[in-house]
Amino acid sequence: MSEELFQELQLPDGNTVRQPIGLYIDGQWIKSKEVLETVNPATEEIITKVYLAGTEEVDLAVKSARNAFKEWKMVHGSERGSLLMKLADATEKHIDTLSAIEAIDSGKPKDSNARGDVEGTIALLRYCAGWADKIYGSVIPTGPEKLAYAKRVPVGVCGQIVPWNYPLNMAGWKIAPALAAGNCIIIKSAETTPLSLLYFAQLVDEVGFPKGVVNIISGLGTVAGSHIASHSGIDKIAFTGSTKVGSTIQKLASSNLKTITLECGGKSPFIVFEDADIDQAVKWAAVGVMFNSGQICTANSRIYVQEQVYEKFLEKFKEHVLADYKLGSPFEKSTVVGPVVSKAQYNRVLDYIDVGKKEGARMVMGNEQVTSKKGYYIHPTIFADCHQDMTIVKEEIFGPVVAVSKFTTEDEVLEKANDSIYGLAAMCFTKDLERAHHVSEELDTGMVFINSTENSDIQAPFGGVKMSGIGSELGAPGIETYTHLKTVHVNLGNKL
Repeated sequence: MSEELFQELQLPDGNTVRQPIGLYIDGQWIKSKEVLETVNPATEEIITKVYLAGTEEVDLAVKSARNAFKEWKMVHGSERGSLLMKLADATEKHIDTLSAIEAIDSGKPKDSNARGDVEGTIALLRYCAGWADKIYGSVIPTGPEKLAYAKRVPVGVCGQIVPWNYPLNMAGWKIAPALAAGNCIIIKSAETTPLSLLYFAQLVDEVGFPKGVVNIISGLGTVAGSHIASHSGIDKIAFTGSTKVGSTIQKLASSNLKTITLECGGKSPFIVFEDADIDQAVKWAAVGVMFNSGQICTANSRIYVQEQVYEKFLEKFKEHVLADYKLGSPFEKSTVVGPVVSKAQYNRVLDYIDVGKKEGARMVMGNEQVTSKKGYYIHPTIFADCHQDMTIVKEEIFGPVVAVSKFTTEDEVLEKANDSIYGLAAMCFTKDLERAHHVSEELDTGMVFINSTENSDIQAPFGGVKMSGIGSELGAPGIETYTHLKTVHVNLGNKL
């Protein structure tokens, strides 16, 4: 194993890590012709350079996966489950290192954020391990002279493309169910956050997955990502990222009619009725848009508050965010809000804040000084008195910025909440159980959270409608999406 493919990194917490920087293909680490720098968003300093997969390396990974699939699909579910359990144990053993790598590469606060992401990955690996020998089909009663049954079989070779806001966690959402169902995979990390997934590849190798079953690469979306999406040797695409890129991937995947799972953008409405527990609504609202620096697809970045409690909510919301959402270095234990992921994202969010001011939204919070001289830090920002035609109400910002609006009636707020191209999630705060269920029925989204936000569960399906995506991940549907039905008809003696 060439040492050129690894680098000793000094982490801000004083520890060192042997970081892979190559491409993990066919159970080996290899180099390529191109490299890309990855930058620490808290310091703006280069962490390291990683090798980038081009079309040749993607072709190599596809060939490896296709060869491996011939035997992997025959491996008993219990054996696949055992390997996933071992991978979960190995990930747990390296949780501190993985959390630190996530923090330095993405800007996530290590203790309050990154560690939870790794813990979620571990839990999902174990959950999917339990599914591996329980992927059942069905028997269809067609009469005494014929037996028909439908079985779920693996799709084949799956191309998976993950985002930068949850580098390892979103990878786990795709890797675990695909392997449990008997598929082989080629997974590409986001350009800005490749390190934790490369480190994870070492664990895949360590626990003994057969060569070619798991291929993990870094690469540009326009090169490696596009080639994965259009490749005729790939049977399914799973993508998490922007709606714009998701639309492109859907077109590319049509080259050989791949099945697709797309989890794209969101602009989740958060509705607070006058009878809600305001203190709880405030706490959940803050978690839902300030956690992970607002870089969350389900972020409740549109808040609608009934007029009777509007000013009370705003006052408490500001107080809570100022008190409990400390902006700072990802390696300080007190930090809750770290930097956004990159210079490009930093500029994008600042542009939205400027637009919010220019379009007449009232800035309740956001002018507070950021003390760090370096890093892509943006102070939590609250806009009030927003209208439906404002840019910050219509477009996904993907930063710690929220637009708060007032409403009078239930019908009015439902119309406003559904007035969006997105349909990923929505939140409703009320003590009226009848209203809660009625509102959840009327909201045009894939998920609704009542008196909470974003506390999704690995046992429940996660997905959106409209421009927020196609299909679901997690839960039983998250497993089934990596299978297709094969129907078998058995003649029991009926002669022509």
